Amino acid sequence: MIERYTLPAIGKIWEPEYRFQKMLEVEIAACEAMAELGMIPEQALREIKEKAGFDLKRIEEIEAVTRHDVIAFLTAVAERVGEASKYIHMGLTSSDVLDTALSLQMREAADLILEKLDELRQVLVEKAKEHKFTLMMGRTHGVHAEPVTFGLKMALWVTETERNIERMRRAREDIRVGKISGAVGTFANVDPRVEEYVCRKLNLVPARVSTQVIQRDRHAYYMTTLAVIASSLDKFATEIRNLQRTEILEAEEGFAKGQKGSSAMPHKRNPITAERVAGLARVVRGNAMAALENVALWHERDITHSSVERVIIPDSTILVYYMLTKFIEIMRGLIVYPENMERNIEKTLGLIFSQRVLLALVDKGVLRETAYEWVQRNALHAWKTKIPFKELVLKDKDIMSRLTEEEIEQLFDYQYHLRHVDYIFRRAGID
Repeated sequence: MIERYTLPAIGKIWEPEYRFQKMLEVEIAACEAMAELGMIPEQALREIKEKAGFDLKRIEEIEAVTRHDVIAFLTAVAERVGEASKYIHMGLTSSDVLDTALSLQMREAADLILEKLDELRQVLVEKAKEHKFTLMMGRTHGVHAEPVTFGLKMALWVTETERNIERMRRAREDIRVGKISGAVGTFANVDPRVEEYVCRKLNLVPARVSTQVIQRDRHAYYMTTLAVIASSLDKFATEIRNLQRTEILEAEEGFAKGQKGSSAMPHKRNPITAERVAGLARVVRGNAMAALENVALWHERDITHSSVERVIIPDSTILVYYMLTKFIEIMRGLIVYPENMERNIEKTLGLIFSQRVLLALVDKGVLRETAYEWVQRNALHAWKTKIPFKELVLKDKDIMSRLTEEEIEQLFDYQYHLRHVDYIFRRAGID
């Protein structure tokens, strides 16, 4: 269940009353432009600005009859304005108002998501610094590879989050577009200067060319950006879920006092929030696909996109904001177990140093194929017999004919894997 209390700011943007308020802002700005151009009497503009408003219930009553939300909105506003209302929406088409208002809503939603992304970045930076040298097992294919640090894992997430911040900024700019160009985008019944004025006032950029609508490649870019952000959160959450597995248990979600993990098994501490984040990412990715389907419309416009957008854009912005909020909570309360990380490193009996032994032998002049054979036979024997790899290496006559005991000891030093951590942090801008 998504807690409503986490969504007030982003949820408000998509409430019907807020949407109509943005539409009214567009309409009034258009009236201001027309008055400046001498197309509307100044007295009429004053009346419009003074009286323009609406009652949501009244809009709904009118729409029940007209079955057209913009006409219902305009009628409700006109009832309040009176005679001067004849100048409202003059020369405009519905999508001039709808699409320009939608751009305002999407821009505001982007701003809130960017705030959350910045917050997530800060939390990840703190974790990266805290665990800069916390040694843990690196895994490829789910199998032990070579040591990394938990701080490096966090640094990786920091840089990915920074890329998502930049992506979201670009998507915000791409959707920061308005359109007041009439029924098919030709300005036949509205002066282009009206569009320029409206966009300037609302801090939008006029679409260079439009039809009846702002082109939906912009919305698709925005939605696919949300999908990438959701996928990054899915990736981070999946890693935590894996690290919380009983067999690994190197990190886990915080567990609140009184929290229950299972109705049947009292011992359970499950990564339920990380699983929720991972699951919701599927919804956002699915919505992005619907946005891509919206790009192709018939001729200058149809409305196949409209009903879809009323679901996917609010849902995806709210979901991504929510996912960011929950994942920030996860990271702030994350429990890290360095002792388990150390224990897991030792599980492979030193096999993680196999590459170092291999490279040392090659450096001594042994053919790579030969050196590989010497190292692999000891590695396989260690895994089969549970005898430490170093112990077998020290007894191998071929290897010891090329390496000294002191050199072997140096090859099995964990600190070797940490020598470039500072460099990586500096390159990531986290030092």
